[in-house]
Amino acid sequence: MVAADAANRVGNPMKSWTKGDRVSQATYGAGTLVEVNEHHTVIDFDEHGRRVFSTRLVVLQTTNEPAPAKPARKRVVKAKTKDAATKEPKKETKTKEAKA
Repeated sequence: MVAADAANRVGNPMKSWTKGDRVSQATYGAGTLVEVNEHHTVIDFDEHGRRVFSTRLVVLQTTNEPAPAKPARKRVVKAKTKDAATKEPKKETKTKEAKA
C-alpha cells in the first residue's frame, strides 16, 4: 500500500486549499481559488475564466505566480428616459361621485 493512499484512507487530506490560494492546473494553467468544499472546487483562471471541478478528482499545484491585475468592473447606470425625467406627478381631480 502506498503511503499517500494510506493517508487518504485514514482521513488525513494531502493538502487543504482555501479561498484565495494561487494554484496551477495542468490544462488551464494558473488561477485563484474562488470556492472550495468537499464536492466542488471553483477556480478563476487567469486566461480561461471560471471553471468548476470535482474536488476529489482535480489535481492542483501551488504556484507563486501573482494574479494579473484585472480592471475594476464599472457599474451600469440606467439612463432615464426623457418622458420620465419631465413627467410631473398627476394631480388628483375630483370626480362627480366624490362631490356628491
